Amino acid sequence: MSNPRTSSTSKLLFLVLVSLSACSALTAQQSGCSLKPDQLKDAPELFGFRLGMTLDEVKTRSSLIKFARPDKFGVVKTSISPHYDPQSDKTQFADVRTISFDFLDGKLVTLWIGFEETYKWPRLDEFVPNLSKSLNVPVDWPEKRNGRQLACDGFSLFASIIARGPSIRIMDEVAQTVIADRREKDAESAEAEVIGDLRTLSYYPSDCAAKDEVPAASRIVFKNKQEAESAGYKLAKACQ
Repeated sequence: MSNPRTSSTSKLLFLVLVSLSACSALTAQQSGCSLKPDQLKDAPELFGFRLGMTLDEVKTRSSLIKFARPDKFGVVKTSISPHYDPQSDKTQFADVRTISFDFLDGKLVTLWIGFEETYKWPRLDEFVPNLSKSLNVPVDWPEKRNGRQLACDGFSLFASIIARGPSIRIMDEVAQTVIADRREKDAESAEAEVIGDLRTLSYYPSDCAAKDEVPAASRIVFKNKQEAESAGYKLAKACQ
C-alpha cells in the first residue's frame, strides 16, 4: 500500500519540476535563448567541458581532477587551479585561475571557470559578447547582481568579474531544483526523527533539549514519534 504523504510529495515534486520547466522555457523565449543544455556549442573557452558529462568524461580532460564520494544528496564537488598548480599544463589552460565542477548523480550540472586578468577578454563588456559568439547564444545578457545572466531552456549562463578576471558559470537549473528538494526532504526527515531511551522507554522529539542528556549507549533513533510509540515508547516528561 502506498504512503499517501509520499504520494502527495511525489506529485508536488512533479508539479514543481513541470512548472520550472515551463517557466524556464518562457524565460528562454523572452531572452531569445531557446537552447537546451545538450545543444550548447562546444567552444574552446570551455576546454571541452559541458553539462551532462559523466565523472569519467570530465576526468579524461585533466589528470589534476580528483573526486570524492558523493554526499547523501548525490552531489560531488571538485575543482582544479591551473594557475597555481605546478603540475598543471599551462598551455592547456592558459590564463585560467580555477575550474569548479558540481555533479548530481554522476552528471555535470554546474561548470564554473574563472580566468586571470590577463585573459584575452578581460572586461565584461568584451567577455560576454565574444563568449556569446563562441557559444552561439544571444549576446544580450541582462544584468543580474554583479554580473550578467542569460537564461536558456533548462540552464543559465552567468558572467561576472572576480579578482579582476572574467568568469563564466553554466548551471543546470532543473538539477538545482532536484538538489534543493532532496535537502528539504532530508531536513524534514531529521526534524521528524525522535531519540528513544532504552532504559526508560521514553522518546524525545528533535526540538526537545533533554534528548542531549540521553547517553549514546542508551540511544535508539526512530523515524518519527509514531514509530516510537508503536515500539512501546512514550513521550518523555521533560518534553511535555
